[in-house]
Amino acid sequence: MEENIFTQKLFDLQDTKYRDFQSKLIPTVDPKTVIGVRTPELKNLAKEISKGDEKLRKEFLSSLPHKYFDENQLHAFIISNEKNFEECINQIEKFLPYVDNWATCDQLCPVVFKKNHAKLLPYIEKWIKSDSTYAIRFAIKLLMQHFLNDDFKTDYLDMVVKVESDEYYINMMRAWYFATALAKQYENTICVIQEQRLDSWTHNKTIQKAVESFRITPEQKTYLRSLRVK
Repeated sequence: MEENIFTQKLFDLQDTKYRDFQSKLIPTVDPKTVIGVRTPELKNLAKEISKGDEKLRKEFLSSLPHKYFDENQLHAFIISNEKNFEECINQIEKFLPYVDNWATCDQLCPVVFKKNHAKLLPYIEKWIKSDSTYAIRFAIKLLMQHFLNDDFKTDYLDMVVKVESDEYYINMMRAWYFATALAKQYENTICVIQEQRLDSWTHNKTIQKAVESFRITPEQKTYLRSLRVK
């Protein structure tokens, strides 16, 4: 495989106006590394690669670290298409150390996780204790996506409460998690806010995001506003 075969495909899909817009949304990423490929195009290319030559796919996934932000995005979408749980975890473990921004972290949404919650949970428990900002964010995101419905346990709330960090992108995900938990598991979650178990910033951001949600009732929103801290 030519070293830049997929990079060239990404440049063929480049949208410079989108590049300039997107660069402003990911401040932790060097703007020079942003090609500017829109998400639908990245997903289509990821599907093409996932269904194509196995050798080429493996060579791309092993070519870490990537030079361009869009290559990392593409990498995340390819992993998300993986249908084998063990292989998916293997690829995530290799990729997570190179995830350096919220966008790539949040695009990593493996479909195979939906039916493998029991096997997934030990990895979440490991990643949430990581030293890596985006491994922690990824773990919290998975708890939000997969463990706030039928498989919910209050222990999972405690896992996120116990995360202590000054990192904006971790605490923003914590707030997102608890706002979603309030929408889906209000009676179980409201005590976290009532007892002020979160740092002030995450506490108030959770309330802000919950109040903005259409899934929270007007009465709940009024009560949540009364729980803001100074």
